[in-house]
Amino acid sequence: MAQLKDKVAIITGGSGGIGIATAKRMTAEGAKVLLVDLDEDALKDAVAELGHDKAAYAVADVTDPEQTQAYVTAAVEKFGKLDILIANAGIEGVVKPITDYPIEMFDKVLAVNVRGIFLGLKYAMPELKKTKGNVVIMSSVAGLGGTPDVSAYITSKHALVGLMRTAALEGARDGIRVNSIHPSPVETRMMRSLEEGFAPGHGGEAKKGFAASIPLQRYAEPDEIADAVIYLASDQAKFVTGVRLPVDGGMTAD
Repeated sequence: MAQLKDKVAIITGGSGGIGIATAKRMTAEGAKVLLVDLDEDALKDAVAELGHDKAAYAVADVTDPEQTQAYVTAAVEKFGKLDILIANAGIEGVVKPITDYPIEMFDKVLAVNVRGIFLGLKYAMPELKKTKGNVVIMSSVAGLGGTPDVSAYITSKHALVGLMRTAALEGARDGIRVNSIHPSPVETRMMRSLEEGFAPGHGGEAKKGFAASIPLQRYAEPDEIADAVIYLASDQAKFVTGVRLPVDGGMTAD
């Protein structure tokens, strides 16, 4: 039986690696999805691949309150309700020590990675209250520890743990579950950017080093993160809320 039959989900960062992998898994499990991102061409391609009967899109800046409210409204108008918010949009910033980190970039990372998810919760939770729905926030192992030279990203992902826990306690009053996923490095564009940032011109060597730090000795695949999303978003996890779920190949086992 399809685990998400007749459910309606919003996926922010919907045209990126984890976003599109999640959309494919969710639609395969019977859900309808609204993808949210800034790249309209990528969104159109994603919806065409998923099928117009299963998917739609909204071009939106997740840091903007009006645009956030608009994508929530679009999902409800298109599909009739909202059951699930996958708060996945995020950016990595740059690789610089704190003393050299551009203030404007620090602010931008926190705006997308924290404010964007706060706004998604703010405007989606009234709709989720009607369906006793749930939220999956995409954090990172970066939200469970520290890494030099990526202060904005680390700070943003730690902030999401506090936001998730607060939203879980508030949402529980209305039957809304809220959890976060904490992936290790994943085979995505973001990791290619970070690899190059840590070792300009030698990103492949940086990747080898990152992979060696993972007990399973490899990066996660986007599909593996999507599998965890399906679990948390489905009734398999109906008594799970306020949880930080690492999907990290053992990185946080020590």
